[in-house]
Amino acid sequence: MKQQPVFKALADPTRRSILRRLRQGSQTAGELAGAFPITRASLSHHFGILKAADLVRAERRGQHIVYSLNASVMEEVAALFMDFFGPEAGPSDDNGPEAGPGDDTENETS
Repeated sequence: MKQQPVFKALADPTRRSILRRLRQGSQTAGELAGAFPITRASLSHHFGILKAADLVRAERRGQHIVYSLNASVMEEVAALFMDFFGPEAGPSDDNGPEAGPGDDTENETS
């Protein structure tokens, strides 16, 4: 999984809404278009970003394009977030030491 395209795709609320709808099952581009108050061109742009991140799959069925979640990539994304934020996530070495109990320097007022 390429993380940069995934984070770009997940950064937009419309794309997150598309993913939520697809969690319920596959839908055609027309069905998805009816659920969003944006142009089909804008929706197509969002689909392109989701496909580039490999979060969705598109399959042509006759005259329709059917979109579905790519479950294996979504599982990798969930695992990635659990590594970052899960109950067993330890202090980060990337940003220096973690604040200790009672260390509330960000909330101090002058």
